[in-house]
Amino acid sequence: MISFDIENEARARGFAVIAGVDEAGRGPLAGDVYAGAVILPEGYDVSGLNDSKKLTEKKRELLFEKLTGDPSVSWAVGIATVAEIDEINILNAAFLAMRRAAEGLSVRPDLLLVDGNKAPKTGFPEQTVIKGDALSYSIAAASIIAKVSRDRYMKTLAQRYPEYQFEKHKGYGTALHYEMIRKYGVSPVHRRTFLKNFEEKHNG
Repeated sequence: MISFDIENEARARGFAVIAGVDEAGRGPLAGDVYAGAVILPEGYDVSGLNDSKKLTEKKRELLFEKLTGDPSVSWAVGIATVAEIDEINILNAAFLAMRRAAEGLSVRPDLLLVDGNKAPKTGFPEQTVIKGDALSYSIAAASIIAKVSRDRYMKTLAQRYPEYQFEKHKGYGTALHYEMIRKYGVSPVHRRTFLKNFEEKHNG
């Protein structure tokens, strides 16, 4: 159950400034991968806050505006590009985005709570939390920052490449997306390492 239990346990161990970190966009066939890092103050009003995947788009947008508009909340977004994904693979690119998000925080964290079971090796003390976006408010907040930021970015790509309809599938491998790739080919914002087998099959 989502709570501040993990943060409170960390504070009891002497960590005062705790940031949640999560990524969005590891699975899609197109677009950059995003990460969010968030430090919530003790006693922060978390009404409505939840794992971004369990929220509607409208609810995520409202919580994003609340989090980013609150001066007591420190937050940052990190990005790894399509070129970086193709060069160093998606896992390392997601870690790179997480490191950039953590480094972008206006307040230096004592501890990073990282969603998942692998640490991105940011240089800060790190604690991995499996399914952390459903257990920790800090990670849930980071998941919202990452998800909304990436969705907005995909909507800008939809304006640049309207034929792919990125606003509908956000770059994920839906039937519609594959249909558009077959029709229009691979764009500069597609992850070629993700589409290598598809290209070989389609071109062969």
